[in-house]
Amino acid sequence: MPTASPLILGALSPVAAPSSFPPTPRHSKCNVSLKPKKLCLSRRDAALLLFLSLSSPSPAFALGISGPKDWLKEQKKKASSFLLAPVGASRESLRSAYLLLMESDADYTDQDFEKFYNLFRSAARDCVPQERNSFVTFQANTGVEVCTFRLIVKNAASLLGSKDPVKLKAEALLDDLIRSFTSVSGLAGETTFKLASNRRKIADAVEDTLSSLDKFEQGIKDCLEI
Repeated sequence: MPTASPLILGALSPVAAPSSFPPTPRHSKCNVSLKPKKLCLSRRDAALLLFLSLSSPSPAFALGISGPKDWLKEQKKKASSFLLAPVGASRESLRSAYLLLMESDADYTDQDFEKFYNLFRSAARDCVPQERNSFVTFQANTGVEVCTFRLIVKNAASLLGSKDPVKLKAEALLDDLIRSFTSVSGLAGETTFKLASNRRKIADAVEDTLSSLDKFEQGIKDCLEI
C-alpha cells in the first residue's frame, strides 16, 4: 500500500497554533473570542481610562464621575472656613480697636493708642502699604503678593472666568475694603487722638471698615457658592 505524501498528511492534520501567539494568562478574566465587537478591558486599561477621564476638563463621559473643576469647587467649599478665617480674625481685631477708641476716659494715653494701632495693623493684613514692616515691603517690591485679602480673592475666584460678574464684584469689594483701611490709617496718623472728638472720627472710620469687611466676606462666599 502506498504511503501518503507529507503534503497530504499535513493537510489532514489539525492546524497547530503558531508559536508566536502567547498563551492566555490563567489569571485573566478575558476569554479569547472570535467576535470582533466585544471589548474586554484589563484592570490596568480600566485604571488608565479612569485616570484620563478625571484629567479631562469636561465631565467624564459614561463613567458618571464629575470633572476636576467640579471636584475643586467642592473642595473649596469644604475649606471655606479656613479660607475665611483671616476675615473673622480681622473683624475681631477691628471690634477691639473700636472699643479702645470709644473709651470715655479723659486720660487716654499713648499706650492706649498703641494698643489700638497694633490691633488695626493686625486687622489690615498687610493690605495697606504704609502699614507694612520692612520685610513685608521688601516682599511686595519683589513681586510677592502680601495682601491677605487679595490672596483670598484669588483663591476663591480661581475657577471663575476673568470677566465673571461674581469675580469682578469680589475684586471691587476688595478695593473698597483696602480704601477703608487706608482711610483709618490716614486719620490715625494725622489726628490728635488725645481729643475724644478726634477719636470718634477714627472710630467712625473703623466702623465703616467693619461694614466693608462684611460685604467683602459675602463677596467671597458668592465666589465659593456657599
